[in-house]
Amino acid sequence: MTRPREVLAGAATRLGEAGVASPEHDAAELLAHVLGTARSRLPLVDDVPLDLLGEYDTLVARRAARVPLQHLTGVAHFRHVELFVGPGVFVPRPETELLAGWAIDRAALLDAPVVVDLCTGSGAVAKAIADEVPAATVHAVELDDPAHAWAERNLVGTGVDLRHGDFATAFDDLRGTVDVVTCNPPYIPLEAWESVAPEARDHDPHLALFSGDDGLDAIRVLARRAAQLLRPGGVLGFEHADVQGESAPGVLAATGHWVDVRDHLDLAGRARFTTARLAR
Repeated sequence: MTRPREVLAGAATRLGEAGVASPEHDAAELLAHVLGTARSRLPLVDDVPLDLLGEYDTLVARRAARVPLQHLTGVAHFRHVELFVGPGVFVPRPETELLAGWAIDRAALLDAPVVVDLCTGSGAVAKAIADEVPAATVHAVELDDPAHAWAERNLVGTGVDLRHGDFATAFDDLRGTVDVVTCNPPYIPLEAWESVAPEARDHDPHLALFSGDDGLDAIRVLARRAAQLLRPGGVLGFEHADVQGESAPGVLAATGHWVDVRDHLDLAGRARFTTARLAR
């Protein structure tokens, strides 16, 4: 018999030596995937069938090579929704759930909110808002062809209006009518290439990662476009790098179009997303 505890211990050691940030968690997620069960139910498993050990070993080897965990399982969990992910789309990160939660809270204050998610990627934020604020009319846009295909798959049946195009010019028909704009734009400086984790650098679309020499090019575009889409008093929330806790809000403050510009920390105490209100 092959005990799950022994299998997991060996896999976690292998992943840890490869530099994976959460080796025990990832080893367990992969084993649960192979066994067709939930990670929480692994303690109830008495034996790992021999015919599945080879499959598991292959997945562990790929994870050790820094293929994203979600590419190996095919799914990512984001707040209360599940997303299909794989090569060609940015894998949603847990910290982005904070931005989504902020948008959900703001939208829930209104009777029939209109929400736009720019640079939607997999559709994670748009799907979460549609799931938790049923009264909302949610729109989303994605430029990259493969990412748009993943978003299309994830947003089937949600009622989200998904469009294929550039966030800088999308939704002319909604100008001045939107209540909440969200965005997880590219924000990594080109010079920071070497510092990006291999899971992102080698597997996420570069269109979703890099944004000019200082990482703020997309945020500058966002500040202009969101001001055009929002109604006076409407709100914008967007994610940024942890080192942009001053520079990202500074982009909005410099335009003169925004008030109540605030930056927010993630659960690890790092600067993570900026919110602002369009001046009346």
